[in-house]
Amino acid sequence: MPFNVRHGRPGEKADLVADCEIPQVQLTLRTRMRLVPAKREVLVLEERWEPSPESGRQYGRGGSKVYRQWELRRGGDGRRHKAETLRFDTRDVRDPLRATVLGAGWVWRGVLFRY
Repeated sequence: MPFNVRHGRPGEKADLVADCEIPQVQLTLRTRMRLVPAKREVLVLEERWEPSPESGRQYGRGGSKVYRQWELRRGGDGRRHKAETLRFDTRDVRDPLRATVLGAGWVWRGVLFRY
């Protein structure tokens, strides 16, 4: 899954930030990471902006979620079937980041509130 890891900007209150955009489902993911060298841990705040029927865009934090797109196609028997055209799991971004942190001997600590 393509995502970009960069240094955090002053207003983001993070040392590192991973950004990911999935235009097919209008999804934006941001993982803000603050390093705590004294404890060898990384505090992580996972944020997402996704489409909402009520307000246009909805903000959420933490947890994993799977996004799917479907299409109706005609099968060999002439009947219409649902076929999955897109599948995206937010763990596709989190897992490589977490594996890197844990592989370096640090602790990955998810937080739900701003730090």
